[in-house]
Amino acid sequence: MLALATRFLREPVSLRLAEEFLTVPVDTIDRCVADVCACAQHLGISATPEIVERIAREHLLAIVNSAPPPRSLR
Repeated sequence: MLALATRFLREPVSLRLAEEFLTVPVDTIDRCVADVCACAQHLGISATPEIVERIAREHLLAIVNSAPPPRSLR
């Protein structure tokens, strides 16, 4: 039952983040959201959609900002 509830929490969050992070693969976004849910559950924190989205967004921003710049063709 917990897995079903977690899935209903994760899907809308993943969809919103996928619209925001167009350069990040959808499976990476889904995995990030799932990881945040698992961490919150492990720590005993109530994983509301707002909290999960906020934390996942920070992780995704770190992924995007850590990517190397594109190489110039000279």
